[in-house]
Amino acid sequence: MTSSFAAKTASSLVLALALAFPAHAAVPAPVDQPYPGTIVLKVDATNLTQQIFRMHMTVPVKPGPMTFLYPQWLPANHGPSGPLTQLAGLKFTANGKPVEWTRDPVEVFAFHVNVPEGVTTLEAEYQFLSPLDPSQGRIVLTEDILGLQWPSVTLYPAGYVARRITVQPSLKLPAGWQYGTALETATRTGDEVQFKTHDLETLIDSPLFAGRHFKQFDLDPGAKVRVSLNVVADNAESLEAKPEQIAAHRAMVTQAKKLFGSHHYDHYDFLLALSDDFGGIGREHHQSSENGVKPGYFTEWARGEAGRDLLPHEYTHSWNGKFRRPAGQNVPNFNTPLQNELLWVYEGQTQYWGGVLGARSGLVSQAGARDALAATAARYDNVQGRAWRAVQDTVNDPIVIARRALGWSNWQRGEDYYSEGALIWLDVDTKIRELSGDKRSLDDFARAFYGINDGSYLPVFYTFEDVVAALNRVQKFDWAPFLRTRLDGHGPGAPLDGLQRAGWKLVYTETPTDYIKSAEDRSKSADFSYSLGFSVRADGGVSNVQWDGVGFRAGLAGNTTIVAVNNKVFKPEVLKAAVKASKDSKAPIELLVRKGNNLRTISLDYHGGLRYPRLERINGTPDRLESIYKALK
Repeated sequence: MTSSFAAKTASSLVLALALAFPAHAAVPAPVDQPYPGTIVLKVDATNLTQQIFRMHMTVPVKPGPMTFLYPQWLPANHGPSGPLTQLAGLKFTANGKPVEWTRDPVEVFAFHVNVPEGVTTLEAEYQFLSPLDPSQGRIVLTEDILGLQWPSVTLYPAGYVARRITVQPSLKLPAGWQYGTALETATRTGDEVQFKTHDLETLIDSPLFAGRHFKQFDLDPGAKVRVSLNVVADNAESLEAKPEQIAAHRAMVTQAKKLFGSHHYDHYDFLLALSDDFGGIGREHHQSSENGVKPGYFTEWARGEAGRDLLPHEYTHSWNGKFRRPAGQNVPNFNTPLQNELLWVYEGQTQYWGGVLGARSGLVSQAGARDALAATAARYDNVQGRAWRAVQDTVNDPIVIARRALGWSNWQRGEDYYSEGALIWLDVDTKIRELSGDKRSLDDFARAFYGINDGSYLPVFYTFEDVVAALNRVQKFDWAPFLRTRLDGHGPGAPLDGLQRAGWKLVYTETPTDYIKSAEDRSKSADFSYSLGFSVRADGGVSNVQWDGVGFRAGLAGNTTIVAVNNKVFKPEVLKAAVKASKDSKAPIELLVRKGNNLRTISLDYHGGLRYPRLERINGTPDRLESIYKALK
């Protein structure tokens, strides 16, 4: 081939490719300017059997190139978790004629259109194919309950800051259903609800729960600012709450007001789903929260103390995470990456306050709060992954792991900034108490840091230096290295100095606490983490294998099933009995296990008996945990 012929051929190929694949339009950067006009978004959520949401959107436009975005970076998820796979059937029309779209080849959550001349309104129709099975995502629509998360059903124009885009939303409900949401209702005609016009940021942050079985409780009777508990359930029986149960939820609201000394919402709506079918959730929003638990929340109250810090945790987020936000969360729209370096404050301190408010309100007993703290301390004191990953690095897990299941969570680590972060804040709280002679505490930080601008819900952003400065205003100390040592260190063991300063120490006994019994009951499993080094489900499935623990060294993995223990068919009780008996025997515990189609016998040379964590008082020390968990007057 001659060089001339080759050059002509190459030139023709370039031209052909250019015609076939024209250069894609850039996604416009968000600019702080108002979008011209109001977007009308209609959602139809009546298809319960196929679990399909149908949307119709009317958008004021001008002729020329335009880009629509599907929300990707969701603040409460801390990562790029927009459910793009469930968006389907997208069609644009103008004056009744189709307008083609193309997906951006790099920013795949972006859709480019070219608005024809003479067109002032663009119509869009599409569906959100909500998960039919948990393997596809969290179930948000059942025969009795729906959870509407606006990011799942919303497209918005690129080139504008989210709070400068105005949307007028409406929803068609299944016949006769009632709903709860922080959104203000304009009108309801039959089963069609039209909400007041909101900016896009407020809309995206204001989910809705609706259901066939619905009940609303006033959690702050007589207050100028309403706080409501909106409950939906699989059946009417699950909604029956006793007066003392609602009293504890009201005490939670009272204790939060006393702690923070402010509010940052026009009204607040807890959305609580009690269901076996609707997906479990705990997700914060500025003026509401999504909470999904099992049906026995009220009806099996005595068995459910483990986990009742969920609502206090999410409520705390109205102050920490939504009103006061890390500077890296100051983004103009929902397709700009979030920076998560301060999630140990955003989530870690919230986890701490969730436990404290749970105890102060009576949602959780002081004994239950101590048992939960013992379980947390033991878990993180035995995280072997600390050897290679500092807790600070786990703030990246919403992006790196995206809450996918982990084969070796004890080694890989996963979002440990939540509960290990809570241990760090216990450390801070008790240090302040110790240094001040118990005259000051983290309560003072909460009032100073989150109690500003009472009544305003405009976010105020903070940096690491702001947190350190606020701590120093409460109690002079070298807080920066104190925090960095705990965030960036590798142990050994979890940061448990706060426990000791509180007058307690972590110990292990043969008898599980009520908290552990409740947790095992909820998970239908038995926990041998601190003896054999793994948990096991009722069907024999092994899980949560401790890296380099007894089971690990014997070759166990999470895809293994225990068939028999010492020649007896497996039951959790049989394995517990074998562990007890091993204390007085030199013989190993023999397990017949199945992995795939293969059976084998492994030996566990363990003779330490059952070991469950609990807290024990340190004689001669002040009981600061009692002070921390005591209700404020």
